[in-house]
Amino acid sequence: MDPSVRARIIEALRERFSSDSSGHDIYHTLRVARTAMAIQSTEGGDPDIIEIAALLHDADDRKLFGSEDCPFAVLLMEDLGFDDDVIDRVTAVIRQVSFKGADSVSPDSLEGRIVQDADRLDAIGAIGIARAFAYGGSRGRRMHDPSEPPKTGMNAEEYFASKGTTVNHFHEKLLLLKDMMNTDAGRSMAESRHAFMLEFLERFEEEWEGTV
Repeated sequence: MDPSVRARIIEALRERFSSDSSGHDIYHTLRVARTAMAIQSTEGGDPDIIEIAALLHDADDRKLFGSEDCPFAVLLMEDLGFDDDVIDRVTAVIRQVSFKGADSVSPDSLEGRIVQDADRLDAIGAIGIARAFAYGGSRGRRMHDPSEPPKTGMNAEEYFASKGTTVNHFHEKLLLLKDMMNTDAGRSMAESRHAFMLEFLERFEEEWEGTV
């Protein structure tokens, strides 16, 4: 992608996410883009579509903006002079990236599968742990309640309506992501991040119970 175009996209997103405290800030976006391009280097796919989609994947996130489609992303791409084919391919990726519980899908395109892997990798490991608690705090959710078991097998409607604890979120989503990776590169990168989350949860439980 032309560096000046990339810079304009990042500038627009920096402003859009300027007040975010939920872990979906500009730094999340930039990490996803870097990870997506690292995966692309071994898996292939159109690098421009991958980078644009990775940068814009949260620009209309329903959790943050209540959007059901991609109005901000489309308008920005139109303003930057992208043709209809690029806009259609990028928005197709964006629409399929999100985790939707039991209704989650593997994107139709290689580009989409790479961006989805990159986004999910940023939801696990050390960064993922920090983002989970940041998001829970930003939504007023309790950190942990041992009397409240996690809900499994939720469909999209149930998942988006759920107000469960942050620790339950690990069991309802984050610990599932390793086995949902699409690419060999994504699966390889997910292994150590997944293991770190398991280690964290074990230690969390020990400290919660006051045994260490």
